[in-house]
Amino acid sequence: MTYQESLDFLYQALPMFQRIGASAFKKDLSNTLKLCERLGNPQQALRCIHIAGTNGKGSTAHALASVLQTAGYKTGLYTSPHLKSFRERIKINGTEIPEAEVCRFVQLHRDFLEGLKPSFFEMTVAMAFDYFAREAVDYAVIETGMGGRLDSTNVVTPLLSLITNIGMDHVQFLGDSLDKIAGEKAGIIKEGVPVVIGQTQAETAPVFRQVAAQKKATLLFADERMTVLPKGMATGQLPLRAVFEVREANGKTWELSMDLLGDYQARNLPAILLALDRLKGMGLRIREEDIRTGLANIQANTGLKGRWQILHTHPRVICDTGHNIDGLRAILDQLASLTYRKLTLVLGMVADKDVDEILALLPSDASYVFCQADQPRSMPAHDLQQKALAQGLVGIVIADVNEALEFAKKNARPDDLIFVGGSTFVVAEINGL
Repeated sequence: MTYQESLDFLYQALPMFQRIGASAFKKDLSNTLKLCERLGNPQQALRCIHIAGTNGKGSTAHALASVLQTAGYKTGLYTSPHLKSFRERIKINGTEIPEAEVCRFVQLHRDFLEGLKPSFFEMTVAMAFDYFAREAVDYAVIETGMGGRLDSTNVVTPLLSLITNIGMDHVQFLGDSLDKIAGEKAGIIKEGVPVVIGQTQAETAPVFRQVAAQKKATLLFADERMTVLPKGMATGQLPLRAVFEVREANGKTWELSMDLLGDYQARNLPAILLALDRLKGMGLRIREEDIRTGLANIQANTGLKGRWQILHTHPRVICDTGHNIDGLRAILDQLASLTYRKLTLVLGMVADKDVDEILALLPSDASYVFCQADQPRSMPAHDLQQKALAQGLVGIVIADVNEALEFAKKNARPDDLIFVGGSTFVVAEINGL
């Protein structure tokens, strides 16, 4: 089989949540366990850091992988969804899984897969575990896809579990309240395995405390150990880097820089830094210089894209994959802190999100160009326009993402600001990203 034929098998033969949504969701781990058993249970050979959370888990996973790689460890990284290429999901030291490895997996196991009928996600998780084990990575950073308890990645027993935060997302699967969603995310907490929680929230902290106590797992709330504040951009540096001030509970204050430019990374950093401290306590050789260099070069080391990424300067064009209420609120806070003449949002969304609640957050004095990604889950741009109009948001429809962006750029002045987002899939379709 060619690489394209292998991809076609993965995409078309079996359900894929990224494209079709709810009907691809599996509510148990049985297929993943059967797949792993066929592969010789590669997950048991991996030393993992397992990451869940509503927002920030992708940035956190890439940040930890970058630091481990900088420290000299052969580091596997499994994340989802991908933006441009399927192979982005599975990397070792920032290098995507080779096409030949994808072909190998499909060819060796095609008959078994056709009989088992696992989901797209179940197959990719098994492929990642198999690849990492055969390549003998030192450590693997594993990001959950959705939730935790029933997520296909939750067949690992990690060295450390990390939950970034809890917000209202995927409520049709995970529950309609923060404590219910926290219960699903807490499913990654394993017997005797320490767990770092990124943000202390009144509704969710009791859930984590209860589960950790049941599992005899050491529980650490990162934001109780330190506070991180965004301090603007580093001057005279290319590529651009954001500066953050770290204030530890013991009174120590220091600064570090990240090539992920969103101010919202300040919410992710306490858990990242505390996780690294815990890993050092387990015997990993991670120097302060490794942490500084790794965090300053996340994009270069891992290839992460779409997090407050500046695409153009005059006018300034920024894209971000944030797509739920908490993610969009963080983006809007940072947009409000910038200086510009006029703001234009090139906006597309998926139909199964809380579209009306998100639109209610958006500024009425901005201009809008409504678009839709080429995905079955995408809300038709005209429907989004009508929903926006009901919220007092006025704009035009240009369905194609890149045509919409070009229109916004052509009608902007050099001191204007254009934001592209609302959906991971919109960002994924930007040419040249």
